[in-house]
Amino acid sequence: MDSKSNSPMVDRARIDKLLDDHNINLTRQRRLIADTLFARHQHVTAEQLFEAVKNTGARVSKATVYNTLGLFVRKGLVREVFIDSSRTFYDSNTSHHHHFYNVDTGDLIDIKERLAPHFVDSDLPAGTAMEIVDLVVRVRNSS
Repeated sequence: MDSKSNSPMVDRARIDKLLDDHNINLTRQRRLIADTLFARHQHVTAEQLFEAVKNTGARVSKATVYNTLGLFVRKGLVREVFIDSSRTFYDSNTSHHHHFYNVDTGDLIDIKERLAPHFVDSDLPAGTAMEIVDLVVRVRNSS
C-alpha cells in the first residue's frame, strides 16, 4: 500500500453514497473493505488490502476481499492495474491516468501529467477506434 500519508478519518457518508450510487448492496464485510480502500487514493494489492483490513481487528476472509474487489472493479469503483501475471493493483483513483511501477520497491505511483496517446492514432487497425490507453512505465532505482 502507498505509505505517503496516514489514512484520514473515514467519511462513512461519502462511502455509503459511493456504494449506493454504484448499486452495491452494503454488507458489514463490504463496509470494512470499502472503509479501508476508500479512506484515501491509493494503489493496493488484494493481499495488502486483506492485511490492512485484518489489522483493524476485523475478521474477513481473503476470498471475501478478492470477491469484493472484483465487484468494485465491475461496478467502476476501482481500476485494475495489471503489472504482470502475478501482480495486480487496485487503484481507488478511477480518473484516467498512467503509472510508474518501481520494479525494485514494488511501488505503483501515479504519473502526474496526462500523456496524450497520439502516437497510437496512426497505427490503429482499420475499422477500429481507440478506447483507452493504460500505460505502466517500469522504472528501477538508480545506483
